[in-house]
Amino acid sequence: MTLLMHLTDVSEQEWASAFQAALPNHKIVTRADDFDPKEIKYIYVWKPENDAFDGLENLEVIFSLGAGVDGIVKHPRLPKGVPIVRFVDDELTQCMTDYVVTNVGMHHRQMTRYMREQKSKTWDQYYPERASTINVGIMGLGQLGNDAAQKLSHLGYNVAGWSRSPKNIETIEEFSGADQFDAFLNRTDILVCLLPFTPQTQDILCMENFKKLRRGHLPGGPAIVNAARGGHQNEEDIAVALQDGTLGAASLDVFKTEPLPQASALWVLDNCYITPHIAAISGLDAGIKLVTSQIARYEETGELKHIVDVSRGY
Repeated sequence: MTLLMHLTDVSEQEWASAFQAALPNHKIVTRADDFDPKEIKYIYVWKPENDAFDGLENLEVIFSLGAGVDGIVKHPRLPKGVPIVRFVDDELTQCMTDYVVTNVGMHHRQMTRYMREQKSKTWDQYYPERASTINVGIMGLGQLGNDAAQKLSHLGYNVAGWSRSPKNIETIEEFSGADQFDAFLNRTDILVCLLPFTPQTQDILCMENFKKLRRGHLPGGPAIVNAARGGHQNEEDIAVALQDGTLGAASLDVFKTEPLPQASALWVLDNCYITPHIAAISGLDAGIKLVTSQIARYEETGELKHIVDVSRGY
């Protein structure tokens, strides 16, 4: 029973040592080790290289280090029929909700306005509206979106969610499918993207959709928060929208090219808040606990939790 670490930009040895301690009856290897590809039963993956699955003829399960699996699902040599298991963890969920709540509150409380006034030494006692007057719209109602929606609702925000299909979450207003997308945007002051990345959601954060957001309520214009994938956003459209008033502000944690190129117009916009893909991370302890429990269940019953639907991409 051999588990291979294939972790780009992450310390494979650190993970391998931790897994070996947690799985003493299994062999744990990194790409730097000498091993027979045919002995690999499990692979733990982050940003798979082109040769990630080459020679793994007896692979039975692919475990993802991150919540997003688009890099695995789109892999040109992804082995057919091998289940892919997503990273689902309360710690990661909490971190993502922390990021979303912080940035929604920042835009609600007009931090862009007050930062500008601080810079110009202007004392203008404008009082932001209470949270219950602010319409937050969350795109994506999986574990991350659902949790963020619940927490924002508890803080008093008027929260709605949009997803591909109904989730039947009692505490928030739901929209689903293409037919209800415009109605969802029309009622939204602060748009949060927590969608899985698929061909259907590519560039969903674009000028066409920004123009459909509710106007006239949030001073300065509607705002967006993206902590999902860089592929969701048309960065040229965002830059233009932030300058022409279509958007009042944006919080972006992910980008199509990372690190964000120095030439990007987003760097210099004072109403664009940039963070370097740090909203949430799959922690070592949580990852070890999740994968070891999945392996134990699989070897005892043949069952796995959080399996990706490859046809949908998440």
